Amino acid sequence: MTQTAQITSKFSELGIGEKFLAVLAQKGFNIPTPIQHQVIPSALDGKDVVGIAQTGTGKTLAFGIPMIQRIARHHGQGLILVPTRELALQVEQALKDIGAPLGLRSSVIIGGASQQEQIKSLKRTPHIVIATPGRLVDLMDQGLYKLNQVKIVTLDEADRMLDIGFLPQIKRVLQTVPKERQTMLFSATMPKAISALASAFMKLPLRIEIAPQGTAAENIEQEVFVVSKNDKMRLLDSLLQKYANDKVLIFSRTKYGAKRIAQDIRQLNHTATEIHSNRSQTQRQAALSGFTKGKFRVMVATDIAARGIDVQDISLVINFDLPDNSEDYVHRIGRTGRIGKYGKAISFVTPPEKSDIKKIERLIRKTLPVLALPALPPGKAPSSRTNGTRFQKPRPRQPHNRRKNSYQKDRPRSPSKPYRKFNRLKSSASKKFHYSND
Repeated sequence: MTQTAQITSKFSELGIGEKFLAVLAQKGFNIPTPIQHQVIPSALDGKDVVGIAQTGTGKTLAFGIPMIQRIARHHGQGLILVPTRELALQVEQALKDIGAPLGLRSSVIIGGASQQEQIKSLKRTPHIVIATPGRLVDLMDQGLYKLNQVKIVTLDEADRMLDIGFLPQIKRVLQTVPKERQTMLFSATMPKAISALASAFMKLPLRIEIAPQGTAAENIEQEVFVVSKNDKMRLLDSLLQKYANDKVLIFSRTKYGAKRIAQDIRQLNHTATEIHSNRSQTQRQAALSGFTKGKFRVMVATDIAARGIDVQDISLVINFDLPDNSEDYVHRIGRTGRIGKYGKAISFVTPPEKSDIKKIERLIRKTLPVLALPALPPGKAPSSRTNGTRFQKPRPRQPHNRRKNSYQKDRPRSPSKPYRKFNRLKSSASKKFHYSND
């Protein structure tokens, strides 16, 4: 069932409690976004909901406000599943901002962090648990967390969780939680696997679609440069100079590429950090915090961060590499132009990748303008660790040919040495045999 609700202009018209409204007003939330004013009334009534909306549309509060109010009134526990560690931490922070004045306790269960500390937080009976599926199921398997108190389950960025292989864990969780529960599912796209989940584990869910699948925000200006692979870094140098006062997020296809690009950007005298799966959780949190607070103007990321970065003032997104999947293009550029703000997205396309741009255009139902290359600055001298935009290949190891001196070469081999070695081995073997029979 698909629902199109009438747009309301205030949170006070959505059925939210008076105390909660006062907190929202104090935090500056007065006018709901489209996804919020359509989801909140139905979710407050306890209905199952499938929400189709892009990133940056305010989905967290759309499911967070009803979850907090219903848990406060009916008790039990809320469970939120997300695909990445960064998104888990951001969801918790967003819920803390509005829930802490009401006494909300929350717990984050993610990989890359201390399991003991997470177990302690679960023993404090949090009202809401935000978790990545892998670590959650691991704790379930160890008997350290039970789902018998869960009354509301939310799957956020469900399509991304399926993309990275969490379907078995999601099914395990949905099969374990009590059947009498409320389930909400949010996704930017609606592949068959998501539809199957909704059919199997939800009760007549309302489908609320804010924009057609693959729709990019209208307030994001999109551009394309066709550039050779060897000239990508020079083009990036030119753009970083042109947008010198903007906060820039750059996407690489691989974690090794992200590290290389960040190194090259620092050589261009820009403050830059990186976030990818090769970095520890502490490093990833430090990178995201530094980028958010302005310590770093540029952050280079892989698609692990496409739906895990909620930084409000990103002015420019650059696709240094096109994503493997066209859908990820929408999620990447959705990091800018958030909550109605203006943003810009620029993609680097090599000549063999022109067909990939056509696929993206079909998905977003828009033609992307291809701009002429600007005058490119001269290439910078490579560092000791990089060669232009590529790592230097390690030199092949030379065979270790130790030359003997004339004394060693001419010295006759002592005939007694092999016999001494044999005698030592024989003696050792006899000891072992003797000890084994003691």
